[in-house]
Amino acid sequence: MKFSIIIPTLNEAQNTQGCLMALQPLRSDCEIIVVDGGSTDNTPAVAEPLADQVISSAKGRARQMNAGARQATGEVLVFLHADTTLPDNAIPLMRQQIDQPAPWGRFDIRLSGDHFMLKVIARMMNWRSRLTGIATGDQVIFVTRDAFMAVGGYPDISLMEDIAICKALNKISPPLCLKAKVTSSGRRWLQFGLYKTILLMWSLRLRYFFGEDPQTLARLYSGGHLWKP
Repeated sequence: MKFSIIIPTLNEAQNTQGCLMALQPLRSDCEIIVVDGGSTDNTPAVAEPLADQVISSAKGRARQMNAGARQATGEVLVFLHADTTLPDNAIPLMRQQIDQPAPWGRFDIRLSGDHFMLKVIARMMNWRSRLTGIATGDQVIFVTRDAFMAVGGYPDISLMEDIAICKALNKISPPLCLKAKVTSSGRRWLQFGLYKTILLMWSLRLRYFFGEDPQTLARLYSGGHLWKP
């Protein structure tokens, strides 16, 4: 079973380099595809020697991940953010469990950083995901190509694409919730303030549930705003 790791990037040269360096031992089992959304730094140049493919796409995680999926040759697609690292045994775990019985899943998460609330936030994310069957992109969603194609890939929306595809995949089966932890950066939580960001994330999810335009939500998310700036 071949895996394709798809990494959307935008002006993240340092994170991309660290992410790809960590993936080098996996290249015998995986192909690595970096999909750049128009970086103005040297992200593509950094990625070139460390990935199997570096391709360009219109900006937007959903569009970039779909573009990567179209180029991928693996039977399993793994969608990885540039500021997130996989556990050492990620590939064997996915290989052992995917399609038995579910064709998709995600990992538990830990957030890097010293603040004690980052551990609480990560634990809440893992519990919520198990309860709802909905994963965030930071938890590294993986899915068989067949299941990904069956739901039409990621919907072309500016934010909440991870929630949308999880809802679609849940119609096929609940996710595999692997206890092994990916490590994702806690920088955003610290940058905008832990408690403000918690409130922002819940607010965005609630507004999405009630039909708010994802483009509006994306503007709020990128600026860390609770209300329209």
